[in-house]
Amino acid sequence: MFVSSENSSPALKDFTLVMPAVAVGNVGQLAVDLIVSTLNMSRVGYFHTDCLIPMAGNNPYATCKEDADELHTAAEVYTAAELKLAVLQIRAPIVQTKSKRFRQQLLSWIKASGFSRTVVLSSSHAYQRDDQQLQGSPLRYLATPSLLKGSGDALKQLGWREMEKVTAFPGVADASSEPRLYIPGGGITKGLYTDSCADDLPLAVLLLFCSEGDNIPDAFALVNHLNDWLHLLHHQSHEPSGKWKIPTSWSLLFGSGIPPALF
Repeated sequence: MFVSSENSSPALKDFTLVMPAVAVGNVGQLAVDLIVSTLNMSRVGYFHTDCLIPMAGNNPYATCKEDADELHTAAEVYTAAELKLAVLQIRAPIVQTKSKRFRQQLLSWIKASGFSRTVVLSSSHAYQRDDQQLQGSPLRYLATPSLLKGSGDALKQLGWREMEKVTAFPGVADASSEPRLYIPGGGITKGLYTDSCADDLPLAVLLLFCSEGDNIPDAFALVNHLNDWLHLLHHQSHEPSGKWKIPTSWSLLFGSGIPPALF
C-alpha cells in the first residue's frame, strides 16, 4: 500500500502520525495542509490503493515556479524528522464499499511502521448534536486505552472534553437503550477508533462540530487545539491564524472567482 519516494522505506519508528478523516467540511484535511505547509515537511511516499477515488494534481504546497508542476496524488506521506512527526494527507473520498478495507490497510501500515501514536483530525455535523454536546467548546477528543497509558496525564492537564456517548433516541427513557458513540459526518473516524481499541493501538481523535461552508476558521481552531498538545509551533499572536502558513492551493479553495466577461 505504501510506496516510498526513495529506494528504501523511511524509518518511521517512534514517530507521531497525524492524519485526517475525510469528514464534514474537510476540516481535518485543511488542518493537515496547514501543518505540512508551515513545517515545510518533506514528501517521503504515497499510498497506492483502490479504496480511494483516484486523482492527481499540481503541488499544493508550491513555493516557486520550479516545484509547482510536481505531480501529487490522492494520499501522500510527509515527515519532519527533527520533530519525529509524520503526516498522511488524504485528498480524495473513500470508495463507499471499501471503507472497512481502507481502515484495515491503514492500521496494517501503522503497525508495520512502528508509530508511537496516531492522531486523527476529524469533524462531525454540528446540527446533529444532542443537548449535552451543545454546551461549551465545539472541540472533542477520544483516546484509546493504549494511548491513555502514556498520554492520559497530559490530556487531563489540557482540560479537554471527551466526546460524549448518546442514546439512540434522545429524550426517551428506555433502559434498553445504551449510550453509544455517534459521529455523524465523521467518515471512518469511529471505525478507526474502535478498530484501534480492539488492536490495542495508541490512537487519539481530535474532532470539531461544524457545518459545511467556509471551514478555514474551523481548520485553524482544530490545528491550534492539536498544537496545545504536540507543541508543533509556539504561538506569539492572538490572531486566529497564529503562525500557521496558508498553502498556495488555498487560493483556489472556492474556485477562481466570477469571470468578468459575465458582466
